[in-house]
Formats: sequence, C-alpha cells, structure tokens
Amino acid sequence: MKITLKDGSEKVYGQAMSVYDIAKDISEGLARVACAGEVDGETVDLRTVIDKDCRLNILTFDDEAGQGAFRHTTSHILAQAVKRLYPYAKCAIGPSIADGFYYAFDIEPLTQDDLTRLEGEMKKIVKENPPIERFELPRDEAIRFMEERQEPYKVELIEDLPEDAVISFYRQGDFTDLCAGPHLMSMKNIKAIKLTSLAGAYWRGSEKNKMLTRIYGTAFTKKADLDAYLTRIEEAKKRDHRKLGKQLGLFMMREEGPGFPFFLPKGMTLKNTLLDYWREIHEKAGYVEISTPIILNRKLWETSGHWDHYKENMYTTVIDDEDYAIKPMNCPGGILVYESEPRSYRDLPLRMGELGLVHRHEKSGQLHGLMRVRCFTQDDAHIFMTPEQIRDEIKGVARLIDEVYNLFGFKYHVELSTRPEDSMGSDEDWEMATEALRGALDDLGKDYVVNEGDGAFYGPKIDFHLEDSLGRTWQCGTIQLDFQLPLRFDLEYTGADGEKHRPIMIHRVAFGSIERFIGILIEHFAGAFPTWLAPVQVKILPISDKFMDYGKDVLAALKEAGIRAEIDTRAEKIGYKIREAQMNKIPYMLIVGAKEAEEKEVSVRSRKDGDVGSRKLDDFIRDIKEEIRIRAR
Repeated sequence: MKITLKDGSEKVYGQAMSVYDIAKDISEGLARVACAGEVDGETVDLRTVIDKDCRLNILTFDDEAGQGAFRHTTSHILAQAVKRLYPYAKCAIGPSIADGFYYAFDIEPLTQDDLTRLEGEMKKIVKENPPIERFELPRDEAIRFMEERQEPYKVELIEDLPEDAVISFYRQGDFTDLCAGPHLMSMKNIKAIKLTSLAGAYWRGSEKNKMLTRIYGTAFTKKADLDAYLTRIEEAKKRDHRKLGKQLGLFMMREEGPGFPFFLPKGMTLKNTLLDYWREIHEKAGYVEISTPIILNRKLWETSGHWDHYKENMYTTVIDDEDYAIKPMNCPGGILVYESEPRSYRDLPLRMGELGLVHRHEKSGQLHGLMRVRCFTQDDAHIFMTPEQIRDEIKGVARLIDEVYNLFGFKYHVELSTRPEDSMGSDEDWEMATEALRGALDDLGKDYVVNEGDGAFYGPKIDFHLEDSLGRTWQCGTIQLDFQLPLRFDLEYTGADGEKHRPIMIHRVAFGSIERFIGILIEHFAGAFPTWLAPVQVKILPISDKFMDYGKDVLAALKEAGIRAEIDTRAEKIGYKIREAQMNKIPYMLIVGAKEAEEKEVSVRSRKDGDVGSRKLDDFIRDIKEEIRIRAR
C-alpha cells in the first residue's frame, strides 16, 4: 500500500500497519510526540490500522485535532481520579473543548479544595502511566458491561446507538470508559495539568434532566505553556466585556429581558460610530441600504425554508388568526425588496445592505453578555448577481472584510464550510457554489482550511475567524453563496438575450452581530478604544471652580470641531479627576488652570503617552481631528 504524507512524500508498505507504527517508521522523535492521525482528512486514533492507499498526516500537539486527543485523554485521567476519590460518582461525558476539556459527573457538591485534591490524584495517575488500551464490544455486551459498573449515563448513550453498532472503550489501569477516541498511546507527555473551574449543566442540555457537575481543566506538554495560558486567562478576566461594559457605562443586562441587551448613552455612541463607519465603506463599495420589517408571516418563512429548518430558534406569534415570526435573519425581507420591481442584467450586481435587528432563541445557559444574546443587529448585505459575476463579487466582499479587520488590528484566518447533512438543493448546485467560493479564495491567494459539513442549509460559505490581542479567535465575517433561495422565491432578471434568468445570491456580514463585535472590541482593546471610536474622546479637567468658565469655553470649541468631549465640574482634587478619567479609558485629558486660561492653552495628558505638556488649543484640535479622520489605532 502507498501512504502519501503531508509534505507529498510517499511511503510504501507490503502489509497493513497502524498509524503509530508508520509514525515510528518515519521518525522515532515523531512517534514520541504523536497525538493522533489524519487519514484522508479524518482524525483517527494512532492505533488505527491502515490497509490501503491513503493520505496520512501525523498530528502532534501543534495541531488542533492533536490537542483534542491530548486533552481528551486528560479528561479520562480526571474521570479516573474522580472514581478513585469518589467511588459512587457516576460518569457522563468528557470531551475536549477549545483550550481544554471538561468531564460531567453525577456527584456530591465539590469545592475548590476538591479540585486541588483531584489535580494531585491526576498527577499520580500520570506518574503511574498505566497502559491505554482500546477494545470493542457488541452493543448488548457493552450495555451489560456498563450496567455492571453502575454507570447509567453510559448505558443511556449506548442504548441510543444502532442495534448493530460495535462500541469502543478505552481502558487505563483500574478505569474503563465508553469512548470513540482518539487517545494518546501513553500519558507520559502530559506534563502540566490544571483544573480550572466547576459548573452545573443539565444532562444532555435539557432542563427536564438532572443537573450534573462539570469539572473544567486544561493540559499541556510543558509547564511553561500552562503558565503562559493561565496568565492569558487572568488577563482575559481583566478584559471581560461584561465587567468593562458596566465600568465604562456602555451596556447593561436586566432580569426583565435575559439575553436582550440595553445600550446606555456611551454604548450607543460607540455603536453609532461603528455604524457610521459601516455606512461609509458600503457606500464607497456600491451598496444601497434598505430596512425590512421585523415580523413577517409564516408563508414567507415556509418559502425560505426557515420554518422547516430553523423554527426551534424562532419566536412566533399570531396576528389576525395567522402565524407570524419575528425574523431570525434578514434575507427573506431582502428578497422581497429584490422582487418588488422587474430587474434587468443591467441592474446587476445589486448590493443591498441592511442593519437589521434579528431575534433568535438561545438557551438561558448559553447566554453570555454581548457574545451570546437573543436579539442583535446584523450588518447584513445581500448581493444579487449573474453567474459570471460570482467570483468578482466574492472577491469584493473578501476585500471589504479584510479592510474592516485591518482597521482594528485583527489577524484572521479563513475557513471554507461545505454542505451539511440538513440541506436543500441539488448536488450540482452545491458543487457549483462550493467551487465558486474555492475559486475566489484561490484568485485572492488566501490560505484557507476546509470545514466539512458546516455550511448553511441553503449553501456553502466562507467564514472569517479573527484573532484578538489575547490570541483568541472569533467567527465574525461570513460569505454565503446561495442558489436555493432565488429558486424557492422564483426570482428573475431579464438577460441581454431578452430571456428570463435566475439570479444568484450572496449573503454576507463583516462585523457579524454588531453587539458581539462590540463585545470583542471591548476585550481586544481592554476598553481603551482608539480615539475615533471612544465614546468620550476628551475630558476637560479644571483645577478648581475658578477655571470652570475657561473649561467650558474649551468644551464648546471641541464640540464645535465635532469632538466628543465632557467636562468634570465636580469639586474634587485634580489628582482624583485624573485617576478617574484614566479608569474610564479616556484618550485625552485637558487640564486647565491659571496659566492655560491666560494663554489660551491646554495641558494635555494622553492615555498612551502620559503628560504631553501645554499646547495651543487650536493646535490640539487640529491634531486630534486628523487622528480621528484617519481612524488611527
């Protein structure tokens, strides 16, 4: 059999071999750090035997899927430690997640001290380094196996599998767990473990089921990497947008509306500044702006497919004995605008932007500040075009998103998401749409990874995952190519040949959810927004009441110049006023006293550069206006 490796080189073997043995044949060093394998794009256990030609990639901790196997193995070590210290605990599930893992247990209430004990037991197990063995059982035997061990949650999981399923298990010393894998060959590379937190979670996410205890943790191959990660987590806590949002007076959440954010005056200034920028770049890019109703009838959502594919996430109501839904997406409304008048090929591409408020039902346990809400503003656009225009339009959107992310200093990577199981449309349409996206990315020279099966139900998409100042990634921008909705709504345009043709549609966002993007910006900048974006750009600080009149003159001059400014009129010492302005992340403080009033100057303190010294007010206004104009970071 011929094995093609990641670098294109080939290995030929005369007999079947495990992924681990092939890694060992390539290099003993590679085998030592191998975490999993990837065979023809599918992540597999190192124990997997290969008996035919394939493409093989040996995954290490440097690979996302390799980290998943590494941390999944660590979650089993946690479960083994729990069973040793709390023999009557029942195991539920223990997956790897981004940056770590968790395991859910039916167990007595735990404390932080219990986590410390468990951590110690985990380290003891790693030192013992019991062999990790995989074995399989038929479904009936697997059920009996877990019944004998009094693990009801595992039994339930097995009972949900098909009658003819072969069930896999992993054994490590005195602990055996139901698991599909993959797992490490050995525990010896697990050098650093930290249990980070406890949380409650309903079994299988249903409020009707028992509340379980999730133990969260992480693991690394080096202690230095764990220490760096924990430092980053502490920094993230300081930057938590919920904490800073309250401190800076940007937004609030209330129990009267869980998941429905309230924007406060400074938050609205921030939001509107972002929207002004959005309108500016879209006008330059040839978009027109529309607004569509927030509630539309069931017939529309049936035609669009949302009623069948998305109803569980939609809020519905009845008006005049007819079913209606609050829109979870803006696209059907945009389609109605398109079909409101006859269209010609001369009108295309038609780029319609909409800052539309949408509502989607999220479970209460998933709500998280501005990052996961139930109503949000999408910076949507829908582009209607001819087949010949597809590549250029996709490239135009990709360039616009690139411009947006570069403005804020975000790095990003790109994923191409393909057809999901729950989809509509023909194989031919999906193939054509996917290749159009792939071709546009290739034309732009963009590196991308393929995310199989994660497209929208109506078409494939390109997702933009931005990286913030802490190295965390967020999925924001997206480009979705859609052949299906124009067909379902019977959209047309008159071609150059005088015949009717079907347009093709792009759905796209740059910010994504405005609310979520604001949350990301708060954490990215730690609340210290660039001057152009800051809700208050300048704070005027009179040294005493004697200089209040001059301070108000400075305020008037700044406002006349279009600069967002405030004056601190409180009878407080100047040091206190400065500290509070610093806490509020104000870009510039202008301190005014006798000298400044006499010479028509201001004493400037910059958030970035500290005490800048005295300047003529007109000169300061000129420079800050230029900083705002170019949207400097």
